[in-house]
Amino acid sequence: MPIPAEVVQVSGKIGIKGVSRVKARVLEGREKGKILTRNVSGPIKKGDILMIKETTIDQDAGFR
Repeated sequence: MPIPAEVVQVSGKIGIKGVSRVKARVLEGREKGKILTRNVSGPIKKGDILMIKETTIDQDAGFR
């Protein structure tokens, strides 16, 4: 079940395909209030709502 998250910061573009790195605050569920970093394809701005498939963080991703 997708979980809503509000974009709190757009860190910038990654590559040439229109992918942006964003920080988003989870709005519902067990992880409510948690800030996640995600890559988003397409136009995005602060305040937009994303529907995230999962709120777990992959520890092997290596992104900081």
